[in-house]
Amino acid sequence: MAWVVLFLAGLFEIGWAVGLKYTNGFTRLWPSVFTAASMVVSLGLLGVALRTLPLGTAYAVWTGVGAVGTVVLGIVLFDEPATASRLACAGLIVAGIVGLKLFAPA
Repeated sequence: MAWVVLFLAGLFEIGWAVGLKYTNGFTRLWPSVFTAASMVVSLGLLGVALRTLPLGTAYAVWTGVGAVGTVVLGIVLFDEPATASRLACAGLIVAGIVGLKLFAPA
């Protein structure tokens, strides 16, 4: 269950990272509220996952999910380049996440 909570925390990290783009430097109210709420939920869920998962593993997976998701949404929402090298690097992050999950201490 901790892994599911950690994955949800990563999804909320994507939410606040993308939300930052929409806040226009925190000058727009509702995007700013959404972004702040996503930050709080993301960190709260990370804290719950850390009750049972190792810190280094959980933090790396949390940031990895957020990083890969933000890259994908940057491509989809903001027309950022989807070059082979960018996608390969994101793939390496995914491989690292999978490896950390597979080899995490029980």
